[in-house]
Amino acid sequence: MSAEEPQEQEDDEDLRYFVRIGQTDLDGTKSVERSLSEMNGIGRRTARLIAEEAGVDRTATFGRLDDDVIDGVIEAVENYADNVPDWLNNRQGDFYSGETTHEIGNDLQLTRQHDINRMKMIDSYKGSRHKRGQKVRGQRTKSTGRTEGTIGVNVEEIREEQAEEAAAAAEEEEDEGE
Repeated sequence: MSAEEPQEQEDDEDLRYFVRIGQTDLDGTKSVERSLSEMNGIGRRTARLIAEEAGVDRTATFGRLDDDVIDGVIEAVENYADNVPDWLNNRQGDFYSGETTHEIGNDLQLTRQHDINRMKMIDSYKGSRHKRGQKVRGQRTKSTGRTEGTIGVNVEEIREEQAEEAAAAAEEEEDEGE
């Protein structure tokens, strides 16, 4: 047992707990595939393709890889759109440029927000649904998505109203008594 403990400590020294790709910190204690799939814009299938492109075992612990191998994974993530067919990218035929790209991380959130704002500005059907905070993609709304109104009874509000009414009644009694 004592012989195994020093090996674990040595392994922990080699482990990088955080691996930074773009503007995202990835967990170095997980496998390459699972770690990559935590990024926005990269799912399990995409992570598997990136690991194959970089020549890395997808089940290897991400933090234990050498720096040059991690650089290869970073390069594979950045050049993903060039190495796959257009239908596998998440940004096909951009509205402004017409290009097909694959957005990851904060860029994906930013472009999605720009698209939603553009839909709101031109007042398309989806844009008007976004404005009103309703479901956008044709889901049923008769019994779900009720975020606007209160369904239950708010006991605290009722108690506050009763306390205000009691205070107002007490002030009236004092005014009448004088």
